[in-house]
Amino acid sequence: MKKSITIKDIAKAAEVSVTTVSFVLNNKGEKMGISKEVIKKVIKVSEEMKFKLNMIASSLRTGKTRSIGLIVEDISNHFFSDLAKVIEREAIDSNYRVFYCSTGGNDERAVELVDSLLQANVDGFIITPTENMKTTIDRLLELQCPVVLVDRYFEGQNVSHVVLDNFEGAVKATQHLLENGFKKIAFVTNYSQLIQMNLRKQGYTKVLEEAGLYDESRILDMEYQISEEKRIEKIAEFLSNNTDVDAVLFGANYLLLAGLQSFRRLGLKIPADKAIISFDDHESFRLNSPSITVLAQPIEEMGKKTVKLLMKQMTDGIDYKVTKEKKKGNLIIRESV
Repeated sequence: MKKSITIKDIAKAAEVSVTTVSFVLNNKGEKMGISKEVIKKVIKVSEEMKFKLNMIASSLRTGKTRSIGLIVEDISNHFFSDLAKVIEREAIDSNYRVFYCSTGGNDERAVELVDSLLQANVDGFIITPTENMKTTIDRLLELQCPVVLVDRYFEGQNVSHVVLDNFEGAVKATQHLLENGFKKIAFVTNYSQLIQMNLRKQGYTKVLEEAGLYDESRILDMEYQISEEKRIEKIAEFLSNNTDVDAVLFGANYLLLAGLQSFRRLGLKIPADKAIISFDDHESFRLNSPSITVLAQPIEEMGKKTVKLLMKQMTDGIDYKVTKEKKKGNLIIRESV
């Protein structure tokens, strides 16, 4: 079967970027400041390669595909899948379709996904960025592509975002443990530069420092890109080396899922041996015995606001004003504390 020609093929042959080809073939070359020489070269190469855009005629005429690119960390994660459902529902109500993508926390994969969605000529982006994705977001802003970040952001970057007030959430969760008599509180998190994880650690640290109970050895930082089994082993080892810990705050639901298996391996009972709280709810946390106390994100509110901001950005164009919102989390008290 003959291989169909893609925009990537044209970009390689013309020795330009995929983004440049996309703008030229969608009649946006001059608007985006691409030189006439490059525009002619791209058109010439595309004609020689007998390339045809796989967009419907109306999309080519208007430059709109009524589509949104949604890039998250892991669409199988309960938090992101619930968020995606809200975003898709709100987008459909505005007559837009959504393309789902997962980065797996991989920076290179994130860049590839952005380029692919640019090639698909999506009208806007909703992105949960990876650790080193700031430059890619800057590129989208330079290209005047509507974009809203969700769940996390980069400090100093002038782009709209909707996130949880992670610092306040960690303060609330840690204070709840203190109020219930727990003093040797551990924190299980990922070692990364992601703003949301750092703010959660800062909130936890602040509360314990003010109470004179902070102990750095009670923080477990793990690499994100490790297997589930390795995560379970590391948490079990950490708990075995810190037997005096009487409560644990988990920085994300997938960390607690691994933590629960670690508890079982060590024969630890919740909350008799150690109390636990996790960021981000999960349907299994309600069914677990005992049920798990969580700092839940307002997913419905966040999803609606994210789509609303993107739609306004696509409508207002250059007159759009950047909006940065923090939403308060909800401490759902169950049986694990």
